[in-house]
Amino acid sequence: MSEQFHAKTLKGLESLLADELRGLGAERTEIGNRGVTFYGGRALMYRVNVASRLSLRVLLPILRFEASDPETIYRRVKRYDWSRHLNNKMTFVIDAVVHSHLFTNSQYVALKVKDAIVDRFREQTRLRPSVRKERPDLRINLHVAGRNVTLSLDSSGESLHKRGYRKGPFDAPLNEVLAAGMVMLTGWEGKRPFLDPMCGSGTLAIEAAMIATGTPPGIFRDHYGFETWPDFDPGLLEHVVRQLPEPKEADVPIRARDSDPGAVSLTRRQLKSMDLDHVVEVKQSDFTVASTPEPGTTLVINPPYGERLNDQDLDKLYAGIGSTLKHQYPGSEAWILSSSTEALKKIGLRPSARHVLYNGALKCQFMQYKTFSGTMKEHKSKKMKE
Repeated sequence: MSEQFHAKTLKGLESLLADELRGLGAERTEIGNRGVTFYGGRALMYRVNVASRLSLRVLLPILRFEASDPETIYRRVKRYDWSRHLNNKMTFVIDAVVHSHLFTNSQYVALKVKDAIVDRFREQTRLRPSVRKERPDLRINLHVAGRNVTLSLDSSGESLHKRGYRKGPFDAPLNEVLAAGMVMLTGWEGKRPFLDPMCGSGTLAIEAAMIATGTPPGIFRDHYGFETWPDFDPGLLEHVVRQLPEPKEADVPIRARDSDPGAVSLTRRQLKSMDLDHVVEVKQSDFTVASTPEPGTTLVINPPYGERLNDQDLDKLYAGIGSTLKHQYPGSEAWILSSSTEALKKIGLRPSARHVLYNGALKCQFMQYKTFSGTMKEHKSKKMKE
């Protein structure tokens, strides 16, 4: 039976996600703001959770209605038969996203939904399910846009950007979904050498390695929200996982570099825990000081934006990036993510493409720079002759 689902993602990745969902078997897709509605069966829902690189959450809408005040929301939610998804021994939590001039306090709206569910169970069974924020049995997503109210079951549980391969405390400046989206926006599919010269905790290189080897990003997780649903089918999930393509060897070198030895050590540990340490070559080096010439490479760079550097140091760093690209990476393609438009001007190369992405609350430009051998005049002359 075909059902409607909604996959949430980061702003700027919606079209890519729609393509990915169709590739995973979605019957049709509808692109929205920070998400894609798609259609298919429960096997598809399981598959998207395990195999999607761009989804943050996969939601199953169960109740829609219009309301102009909290009491209407309470009555409509209480009227719904929650015993289809919950019993009074289970735990649940409400995640609220509210965009409405009618409802200005999202916490209060979430409280009314919680009260409605609890009161229905108390009246019918004299017992009530409990609220638990950490790994509840049922995570319910509440979305309010104007008068339109949608309640959905969250099949993912924790956000899917939490791949499950991170061990211990670490500072990851890039959300894993954003990192995968950056790599996929470049069009890189493992056919050219890949380099992240400022790898930090290794997120870009790790996501590139999973793309190149066809490793599903969700296989490292130990739990999904749907596993505690009353109608969870473990046999179907096992079948879905078995049907996924087997990971393969990468066909091209994937390299991660950083001047910080701590970042290099952390990246190596992450890769080893995933059994991908043979796929990515990790070394300590300063990209703008000692870079080995590697023509024909796809570089994806997430340099500092200015939070820890003053303007002068930032300008010097970005000028060094541009000089290194021009002189050490002829015939290559570099993509740089930054929220500093002024610093990007110091690259000194003309961008050939750009996308607007958000790294947390920061609005960033994701810029493409193509390099070539010789002067611009020689390059244009060569193109004309071709």
